[in-house]
Amino acid sequence: MMKKKASFMLAMVTALAVLAGCGGNAAAPADQGRGNSGSTGSTNTDKQVEKPSEPMNISIMANLHTPEVPSDMIEKLLEEKTNTKLDIQWVPDGTYDEKVNASFATGTLPKVTYLKNAASLVNMRDAIRNGQFWEIGPLLDQYPNLSNLKPEVLKNTAVDGKIYALYREVPLSRQGIIYRKDWADKLGLGAPTTIDEFYDMLKQFKENDPDDNGKDDTIPLTDRNDLIYGAFKTISSWFGTPNNWGEKDGKLAPEFMFPEYMETMKFFKKLHQEGLINQDFPVTSKTDQQNLFITGKSGVYIGAMGDVSSLHPKVIEVNENAVLDVQNNIDGGPNGFGVWSVPGYGSVILFPKTAIKSEDELKGVLAFMDQMMSPELGNLIYWGVEGQHHALKDGRVVPSDDTKLTDREVKPYQAMQVGGPLTIEGFYEPEHTLPVKAKSEEMIVENNDYLIEDPAAALDSKTFNEKGVQLQEMIKDGTYRFMLGDIDEAGFQSVVDHWLKSGGQQIIDELNASYELSKS
Repeated sequence: MMKKKASFMLAMVTALAVLAGCGGNAAAPADQGRGNSGSTGSTNTDKQVEKPSEPMNISIMANLHTPEVPSDMIEKLLEEKTNTKLDIQWVPDGTYDEKVNASFATGTLPKVTYLKNAASLVNMRDAIRNGQFWEIGPLLDQYPNLSNLKPEVLKNTAVDGKIYALYREVPLSRQGIIYRKDWADKLGLGAPTTIDEFYDMLKQFKENDPDDNGKDDTIPLTDRNDLIYGAFKTISSWFGTPNNWGEKDGKLAPEFMFPEYMETMKFFKKLHQEGLINQDFPVTSKTDQQNLFITGKSGVYIGAMGDVSSLHPKVIEVNENAVLDVQNNIDGGPNGFGVWSVPGYGSVILFPKTAIKSEDELKGVLAFMDQMMSPELGNLIYWGVEGQHHALKDGRVVPSDDTKLTDREVKPYQAMQVGGPLTIEGFYEPEHTLPVKAKSEEMIVENNDYLIEDPAAALDSKTFNEKGVQLQEMIKDGTYRFMLGDIDEAGFQSVVDHWLKSGGQQIIDELNASYELSKS
């Protein structure tokens, strides 16, 4: 089901910030005192001066997306500005869920625990229900920055309608096409606006030697072994497929039980049979997918449009005359253009009761998190220090050319953000020196008007929690087998029937029960 959404600010991943000095051992909400004061003057004066409060100890577990632990420069600045003593555990991305689960089992989670993604939150729902984490929803209005978090996104993190988590904002939909404009220009093609035009572009890239090498060796579309962040889910949106779950006759049903999903599979089967896609796409890695595009063997890439900024210099290094462009709006039929969206968050932050012993202590930690959304520290965390990691040009950020420095000193802290540019007023936007990158960011904002949302994002199913991953592999395998021509429609229906008997019907029933409860 597709809903129009009002356009937001530029949807890029963003910002962290951290707390200002506070009273006692904990920071306080805006309507409470920010510090203790006392009379320290002589008998000749009534002057009151601020007494420095003891720094509040804040322990944090954060996901490390870089090869090395960052320098502590940003950490020291945060401690200085927030009157805190930070203890940050940097855990490599590849073992992050394992570390969180082990720490939970031993009761050693820190006060501020970042979960890796939405799936990690699903896995923690039972623990949340069992009272292992603090409910924070009723407190958020006390904090000027946290109260700016989007209610619709908070709802997507809820457990049984209650808010336990803050979130790190991500763009709702980055999906679109990156293509070789120089090839299209040579063949007299504009940006595709319909599925037929998209197919025609692939066909001409295949048959009309767009790279002028005199060989029939072009692979028009490069794809990878990912039905979500590869090409499949985005193209399925063009056909009008629901996002994970859709409503049919007033009840929720999984996307693969809708005819539009079958139409998408048939389209991919056609592309595969005609050589318009890399033949081994079900086993192609993202690196290999991008290499086909970078080396000029392929001319169309479907995924996050923002990838154009990293692909462009690599493509130009191979062919200095190459020109890249982006496109998002592909009209697939009676419902017009639609694009699947994420629930609005990349990761969430929970507050364990094993680490935070009282509500007063919780309020202090939340005040710290409130300052993580302040413009000053949000920009510090995301962009680093002005004059060292970036410059400002007409109020916009021009990042330093020394990417190794920013990767080492700034980039890891971006994983600790709360909120993002949609919720932090005064957050700097970048000055894009690459025009196609600027265009991609504009299209990411345009996507917000055409989102296909997941109606089950905030719903719960015990069977899904236990068997969802295993059952989804069944559907994934069946989808690839159909697209490769190994099974027909009846064969795919057999896969769906097996899914239903193996626990899928229970998932449908449980999610519908949760759906009805959410409407009451």
